[in-house]
Amino acid sequence: MSTAREHFSSRIGFILAAAGSAVGIGNMVGFPVAATKNGGGAFLLIYALFVVFICLPIMLAEMGLGRKTQSDPHGAYTAIAGRKSPWRFAGWLAVLTPFMIGVFYMVITVWILGYLVQTLFGNLTVIADPAYFGVFINHGSVFAYLLMVAAIVYMVLVSGVRDGIERAARLMMPALFVMLLALVVFVLTLDNAMAGVQFFLIPDFSKIDGGVVSGALSQAFFSLSLGMGILITYGSYLRQKDNLVGASKMVLVTDTAVAFTAGLMVLPAIFAINPNTNPAELSESSVAMIFTFLPQIFLALSATIGYAGASVVAVIFFLLVFVAAITSLVSIIEVPTATIVRKYSISRQKALGVLALTMGVLTLIATASFGMVNFFTDFVSYGGSSHSFFDLIYDVFYDTVLPLNGLLICLFVVWHWKKTNFHAALNEGAVKYQGGFLQKYISFSLTTFIPVILAIVFINTVLGKFFGMAFF
Repeated sequence: MSTAREHFSSRIGFILAAAGSAVGIGNMVGFPVAATKNGGGAFLLIYALFVVFICLPIMLAEMGLGRKTQSDPHGAYTAIAGRKSPWRFAGWLAVLTPFMIGVFYMVITVWILGYLVQTLFGNLTVIADPAYFGVFINHGSVFAYLLMVAAIVYMVLVSGVRDGIERAARLMMPALFVMLLALVVFVLTLDNAMAGVQFFLIPDFSKIDGGVVSGALSQAFFSLSLGMGILITYGSYLRQKDNLVGASKMVLVTDTAVAFTAGLMVLPAIFAINPNTNPAELSESSVAMIFTFLPQIFLALSATIGYAGASVVAVIFFLLVFVAAITSLVSIIEVPTATIVRKYSISRQKALGVLALTMGVLTLIATASFGMVNFFTDFVSYGGSSHSFFDLIYDVFYDTVLPLNGLLICLFVVWHWKKTNFHAALNEGAVKYQGGFLQKYISFSLTTFIPVILAIVFINTVLGKFFGMAFF
């Protein structure tokens, strides 16, 4: 079965789809809290510098490779290096990574849907109970929500690039922006909201250390979906004449703007309800914030705007986070989908069927690894403690492998594809790129400090996660 490769119908369609992959759960909650705990405006400044000077070159490397080869990560590596080249393993790793990340991301999206349904039924008091989350994730209803999320993702992906991914992005991303702005406007009208804004924006350079710098880089890297194979795949849906450089800049700006705006929603809401909040005590875990802390904040808000009003705010918030999760999940699962379709010359329906049997089984195991099945709950031990099957996937593929994938793409582009060919590919559709400052900077950065930084982050993560011996 050989069919012409689909392409995004327009530049804005690509930008919205790529931004949808980048805007996820971490942007909505994890980023604002991490910034507040780690120096506020100082963290934001470091984050912005990493986004521009480290993430943009890697983003262009991934998208450029995808557009040039018109293929998924595995196909992109082999198209340039050859089918028998050792680089094909880097391609497979770039496909395996989103496959496994999709497992734990699916589980979290299922939880978000469950909380959204509870708020729709007016059960804000129920979800605000600190004990509810532990009960909910081990309740049989999570499997019903799992089917619902799987059905939504299937309907988007089975329709293809234009009618599925792009159409969904055109609908969901503007809706996400509108809901986010509406919540920001509402939150900023609350008493003491400005205290949260101050903690979020005012620099505190005394909190900056090696760990904070590493965290800012990781946040920037994860936030833009680097190392997941998504941008290679989405780049392959661009035509050679499209301005890849300009589009990449817009994706970067859009993702950063959403993360920043989310900070103007989350932190002011927390401080408006509890003026005595100690930022150091806030959890940087998006899961802990979404499912245990913020529901209590929404319930406390009922003292000001009534229970019905607080429930409406909670509904909008969980709908906002659910939309962000779905757009990311679609992008993540598209990578193995595209690979299976190309590699085995089968339809999207059959490819998604294969993923339902493989990724679906792993998702069921991950869902049951929070107490339902002891074997998967205490699945493995490393770093001095026991970890669940879910933890293992998260620690290996999200925390550890992503910077490795970024390192491999840098080395591949520079040393195998060659810089001359890479820059010539980026120049197509962006005629002012060749010979300009950006081209010179990317050429310098990809051959010097970016690979070094990614190698250090990868080694430090491995040592810290699995051996308790991190450098910083």
